[in-house]
Amino acid sequence: MSENQVSAGRAVPIVISNSEDHTFELDEEALEKILLQEKVRDKKVIVVSVAGAFRKGKSFLLDFFLRYLHSGQEETKPPGHDTGQYSNEWIGAEDDALTGFPWRGGSERDTTGILIWSEPFLCQGPDGEEVAVILMDTQGAFDSQSTVKDCATVFALSTMLSSVQVYNLSQNIQEDDLQHLQLFTEYGRLALENSSAKPFQSLVFLVRDWSFPYEAGYGFEGGNATLEKRLKLSDKQHVELQQVRKHIRSCFQNISCFLLPHPGLKVATNPKFDGRLSDIDDDFKKQLRTLVPSLLAPDQLISKEINGTKVTARALVEYFKAYIQIYQGDELPEPKSMLQATAEANNLAAVANAKDIYNKEMEQVCGGDKPYLNPHDMDAAHERCREQAMTLFNSTKKMGGEEFSAQYSSKLGGEIEEQYEIYCRSNDSKNIFNAARTPATLFSVSIIMYFLSGCFGIIGLYSMANFANVLLGLSLVLLFAWAYIRYSGKYREPGMYIDMLADIIWNSILKNVVERLIYQSSKQAMKKALDKKTK
Repeated sequence: MSENQVSAGRAVPIVISNSEDHTFELDEEALEKILLQEKVRDKKVIVVSVAGAFRKGKSFLLDFFLRYLHSGQEETKPPGHDTGQYSNEWIGAEDDALTGFPWRGGSERDTTGILIWSEPFLCQGPDGEEVAVILMDTQGAFDSQSTVKDCATVFALSTMLSSVQVYNLSQNIQEDDLQHLQLFTEYGRLALENSSAKPFQSLVFLVRDWSFPYEAGYGFEGGNATLEKRLKLSDKQHVELQQVRKHIRSCFQNISCFLLPHPGLKVATNPKFDGRLSDIDDDFKKQLRTLVPSLLAPDQLISKEINGTKVTARALVEYFKAYIQIYQGDELPEPKSMLQATAEANNLAAVANAKDIYNKEMEQVCGGDKPYLNPHDMDAAHERCREQAMTLFNSTKKMGGEEFSAQYSSKLGGEIEEQYEIYCRSNDSKNIFNAARTPATLFSVSIIMYFLSGCFGIIGLYSMANFANVLLGLSLVLLFAWAYIRYSGKYREPGMYIDMLADIIWNSILKNVVERLIYQSSKQAMKKALDKKTK
């Protein structure tokens, strides 16, 4: 395949990554320009995506997919050939540079966001119907500039939108690879409304640089045997390991594995390597000739389905829009790294222990069976118990560092203050006067109004006397209503309003009068006691 064939299309960023605020945006115009072409929009689609860690050759592999698909295009065939007939020499000439999806050697990431090839390939599907094949490249996971949420979002989106997800791994299938797959697919499954059935279609574990052909041979046969060992369930396994394997099997309708050898030292060490086959080892080229047709040959194509319905290019545009909106909103939980999740649990446990100490100490001071304690002593006990709880929290060994733990220290302080308010309300309820404040206030108002009514009547102010009688009657009605509410437990909301009214009357009028009477009485008593002593 010549370079000008590839130049007919290009890799187009569809989901664009914003590195500053770690968000993703959909380029709707670019997406519609590709998928709503007249020749494509009503065709059923096959979406092949490659995802995995960064700098592991995903874009490099996709360019071989391009070569294969271009070899089957109508315009590359001599007269008499049908669309979908692929040349055995699709892999290209030995001296042709590899072009298409951008790639380069080195240790720094190259692809960001999600890209698709600008020209969908029209091919015959397994049933002879013409379908559109779309190739999707994804941002590599676990680079130094991406958060766990970034990685989970890209992997989840590509898995939700693809019919075949190639999970690109290096050298082996390790436990952390399975755990990352569990996290990313769960993040995708959360976004789907109906996840009772297996939500995703085909997953291919592609193990690059496989170095143990004497244990398992290259290709699908050795790969599937290796995968079966890795996903095997055993009663001797820890529950966590069993859950990972059950989760992966429950997410995909079909799972397979392909073992691919290392492409050779020239590929790995030559900074000027441009993808020429002459620099690639024969074993790698041999296995490519098996891998690529197994995914893209007409009888191997897997149409994209959502909820059992085959998706057209026009419908895929709408799914892109709907799914990206989910990940732009706040409906999904924030995925966390294993360290962050462990540190969070560790700090929450320290908060719980410290709060438990505070509650135990306060229960000894003002618990349910303890008598009423004056507010000053309550405050002193609260400060002492609070200090004890905070000291325990600060002295507990916690993961995440001081800055991470500071937010949990604030959380503990806030929860202790909330608990103290509960203790204060409980303590106030033990105060006999507080419990009797409402009836005492209403009864006092009744007595005062009774005397005022008599006084106003004697001096001839009958309108004032009648007003006092009205207030007298109203206070008695409220008193009896309050008594009934407290006795029956019904109409609690009106009872709260009566208590509030009584508090207002007490705090604004009666409290000052009572305090002044007590002060005057105490003053007179002291004066009489001093007079007797001097006599």
